[in-house]
Amino acid sequence: MPPMNAKSADTRKPKNTKATIKRLMSYLKEDKVKVGLAFVCVLVSSMTNLAGSYMLRPIINNLVADVSAAERISTLAINLVKMASIYAAGVLAAFFQARIMIGVSQRALLKLRGDLFEKLQDLPVRFFDTNNTGDIMSRFTNDVDTIGEMLNSTLVQIFQGIVSLIGTLILMFYTNFWLSIVTIVVAPIMAKIGTTIASRSRKRFTRQQAELGKVNAYIEEIVTGQKVVKVFCHEDKVIDEFETLNDSLKNAQIKAQFAGGMMGPSMNAMSQVNYTLTAGVGSILVVLGRLGRMGSFSALDIGGLTVFVNFSRQFSRPINELAQQLTIVMSALAGAERVFDVMDREPESDRGDIVLDHVHGDVVIDDITFGYNPDKTILKNVSIYAHPGQKIALVGSTGAGKTTITNLITRFYDIDKGKITIDGIDIFDINRSSLRENIAVVLQDTHLFTGTVMENIRYGRLDATDAEVRMAAITSNAHSFIQHLPEGYDTVLEGDGSNLSQGQRQLLNIARAALSKAPILILDEATSSVDTRTERDINKGMDSLMEDRTTFVIAHRLSTIRNADAIMVLENGEIIERGSHEELLEKKGRYYELYMGIKELD
Repeated sequence: MPPMNAKSADTRKPKNTKATIKRLMSYLKEDKVKVGLAFVCVLVSSMTNLAGSYMLRPIINNLVADVSAAERISTLAINLVKMASIYAAGVLAAFFQARIMIGVSQRALLKLRGDLFEKLQDLPVRFFDTNNTGDIMSRFTNDVDTIGEMLNSTLVQIFQGIVSLIGTLILMFYTNFWLSIVTIVVAPIMAKIGTTIASRSRKRFTRQQAELGKVNAYIEEIVTGQKVVKVFCHEDKVIDEFETLNDSLKNAQIKAQFAGGMMGPSMNAMSQVNYTLTAGVGSILVVLGRLGRMGSFSALDIGGLTVFVNFSRQFSRPINELAQQLTIVMSALAGAERVFDVMDREPESDRGDIVLDHVHGDVVIDDITFGYNPDKTILKNVSIYAHPGQKIALVGSTGAGKTTITNLITRFYDIDKGKITIDGIDIFDINRSSLRENIAVVLQDTHLFTGTVMENIRYGRLDATDAEVRMAAITSNAHSFIQHLPEGYDTVLEGDGSNLSQGQRQLLNIARAALSKAPILILDEATSSVDTRTERDINKGMDSLMEDRTTFVIAHRLSTIRNADAIMVLENGEIIERGSHEELLEKKGRYYELYMGIKELD
């Protein structure tokens, strides 16, 4: 198999922010009316907050006005009722906005996760061989979660901030022109600080997401291989390696969070400066106005000063909040590009349109050459033919290329040179699904899904009846142990069949293949995980399983392939011997050495 680096992760920087945003927004297209309604609610909520704040001006001015107590109380009551009504409308608008956007964002995430999962089904085996499961899972969890946070709240908060900023600015100019100028002079400085911090944060948040993917990948790898870790007493080693990765994640998070966290204090400091300056200048204008030394254009009353000081804080708050939301947007965009990176990978090529029908199982491998990587050739000019119903065995040292041949027959990988045909048809001209429907595979590494024993066997052919499933179990010799399970065929398997022995798990995999009606069968060291006695029982069932099927067998126990029609001995990607069991023994070549060596071990 191709090499795989367990600690690799996508650390590339975001390439095109505009394209990523546009692509994310496409997931909201179906709910654009609801999104529009939500933004109308945001607009109403923002405007009512501004109007409610402005209501303080007449209330305060009324309290200091030279009127009777009864008139003052009456006016105060009316203004308070108006203010309460305005705020009530704002609360309702905020409620409906939140309710709408939760549904919209979750539907968008539903489609995004669905598209990502669907894409995974179209990706070639090479992708899964060269990418860590933990890092792939990180796209579904951490990356999608950050996108969800942005769609759920950040977008509306940004819009709300912009509306509040514009609305506050308008009311500030309406209240007093000169104080507005003072506030606006400070605004570009605040904006410059915010954009500078945001630009520096972007790269750090991207790095944080990549480091998180590494940690998740390593945890998944170690949890899966926990028995191997324990049996070789590598607990201390994996702890050290995890601490290294964890420390890198910590450093990346510190840098990212620090960069993002600087936004708030920086904006607050500038806000205080702006507040102090506004209050000072505003107080002077009020005093001068009361002394009659200011024109009506520049005059300012006490209520106006109170409102303006409040607006000056509100003016800086949207800028502060917008800057803080940028950190979430950056993290979400970094996650989105990791998700879209998977979606944009090239799917399995399938130029074939021929659908196989009534396959006889005549397989010809003609002078094929292949390498997982361009700089390393695994198979060199290999030729094998198998007539319908024949049993072809592939033997040789580890890494000789046996499993690679079966990967090419199933088109898990595509050959570099040569041709493979089934019943005279080039497999490149055959529809990929049709090709694999006619090939049953039992891999050395077993895999069972969460579900009942019956469901796991039926995975070989979903339309099979219960009786056919049981017959397949009998054929593979799995029926006897299944009967002794707590619920028999209805026993639920979890954790990849962790409540079964390795041999029992393999028997279920063999039963799955037995259920398939595929005329071509590939057994990749299918009995390597069972004991000798179980192997004998399996082989009895396998004889009937292989009957009338063209079978390719990779076996480490050479005694199991004596009755093969032809045995191919591979070394360094080349076939160095071929013939029957007896013919190869008479040659006293490599097969003879392998057979006699294993026989002595047995």
